[in-house]
Amino acid sequence: MDWKLELVPVPVSDIDRAKRFYSEQLGFVVDHDTRVGDDLRIVQLTPPGSGCSIVIAVGAGVAEPEPGSVQGLQLVVSDIAAARAQLVGRGVAAGPVQHVENGALADGPGEPWNSFVYFSDPDGNGWAVQERPAEGAEA
Repeated sequence: MDWKLELVPVPVSDIDRAKRFYSEQLGFVVDHDTRVGDDLRIVQLTPPGSGCSIVIAVGAGVAEPEPGSVQGLQLVVSDIAAARAQLVGRGVAAGPVQHVENGALADGPGEPWNSFVYFSDPDGNGWAVQERPAEGAEA
């Protein structure tokens, strides 16, 4: 039996601002923006190529964790420098390419699986972008 993580809730304070950030600046696909009556709105967005989506929601029946309280969400890409350039080009305040060295972050790319770029959404939810080794490369 497969167990697939396919949806992660991200708490936000302004659903329209968050939808614009994730769709227009990050390039996530808006899967749906659904209103259930006057009291509930659900927006599901998916990163390009991902099997897992995020959901931002407001209204009756929605758990309301503190906006900005989700940290450590991670996207994986094949080219960290290109991913950072795309983020910065879309107006995202992305940090530099960094790697972990002797337990601390150091500037520049690292070995396979050890190159990261960090950014936050407008509410402070924290994201990391990690570079994966090229197909066929040893990990």
